[in-house]
Amino acid sequence: MEATIYNQTGKATGKISLSEAVFGVPWNADLVHEVVRLMNSNSRNNIAHTKTRGEVRGGGKKPWKQKGTGQARHGSTRSPIWVGGGITHGPRNDQNYDRKINKKARTKALFTILSKKFKEGEIMFIDSLKMSEPKAKEAKNILTSLSKVKGYEKLDTKKVNTAIIALDKKTTAVEKSFGNFRNVSIEEFRNINPVSILNHTFLIVTNPEVSLKLLTDRVTTKTK
Repeated sequence: MEATIYNQTGKATGKISLSEAVFGVPWNADLVHEVVRLMNSNSRNNIAHTKTRGEVRGGGKKPWKQKGTGQARHGSTRSPIWVGGGITHGPRNDQNYDRKINKKARTKALFTILSKKFKEGEIMFIDSLKMSEPKAKEAKNILTSLSKVKGYEKLDTKKVNTAIIALDKKTTAVEKSFGNFRNVSIEEFRNINPVSILNHTFLIVTNPEVSLKLLTDRVTTKTK
């Protein structure tokens, strides 16, 4: 299994051999759905918060006497059936949504998604991405050049969630240059995950000889 390597001007510079264990995995929708669901749950940020009847203010005094008024008996205006009372089963910001994800399942889900992306022609390998200083104009020119490669035309036209650029190492100039593009995300390749890949149409991998070694090392560790 081979793939073409391009430079940042969109010219083919060579080939790279890809591992079948990483880019030849059959699609498993159930596994991917489960891993993505758990990851989204773990990243959930609890904001909405309601008070129970024990937390709302006031209501310490009995509204009226127990009998003789002809009205239903009540002990406190903090009851959930009163306006301004506590909320029953409402959202709480102290609720724990963390879920355990099996490491092997997460790795296989990542390989499954990479395999599907590669099969559909949505992964591009470039030998390097070098910028001497942060310049958004130069970053835009790079995307325009890469969009001239057949199958990657949307790199220059799609406005949202177009691509995630996975760098072999942290590069400040590149990160700042693409930082103002809402359709492009910058990430170190070692930090890519199933959710980040699925949220973008294309995956651009820089220096694939170094970057992909991280994935093949996972396969080697798994088989030992």
